[in-house]
This record gives sequence, C-alpha cells and structure tokens, in this order.
Amino acid sequence: MSDNNEKQTLRTVEGRVVSNKMDKTVTVLVERQVKHALYGKYIKRSTKLHAHDADNACNEGDVVRVTEIAPMSKTKNWRVVEIVTRSAG
Repeated sequence: MSDNNEKQTLRTVEGRVVSNKMDKTVTVLVERQVKHALYGKYIKRSTKLHAHDADNACNEGDVVRVTEIAPMSKTKNWRVVEIVTRSAG
C-alpha cells in the first residue's frame, strides 16, 4: 500500500428538490443523459436521492448541489452542500 496523503474526491451532483416533507431530509431528483447503445440517441435517465438538510433550508423546486457521505440511515448517504437556485414559489 502506498502512502497517499491526497484527499479522495467525493462525488458531487446537482439536482432538483422534489420533496421536503421529511425532517432534515430532502429528496433530490438527479437527471442525466445516456447514449443508447444501438441507436446512439441520447435518453434522459433520472435517479432520486435522499439527502441530509440539517437546517431544513430547501424547498420543493430548488436546485441543489449534493455530495456523497458515509451512510446516515438505510437510504440517506448524501448531504446538501449548497442551494444553487431557489424556486420561484
């Protein structure tokens, strides 16, 4: 094993908050585009993530940046880093 003092880069993604009904937790919808293997057309794919929102600051429709963390519960292993844009409503 090598002596590697570099910090491991954490995965960070942007997505839209679709639910904030839970206490200190938001559901974030992350959309990505993948290329179809045979036809080459780009297709939208989405993933829902549960993220920790310690201050309950996020509202539905906000675009947020989340980063990966050690698991906090069965489904929650992401944390809200910043709110990129607020929703109009």
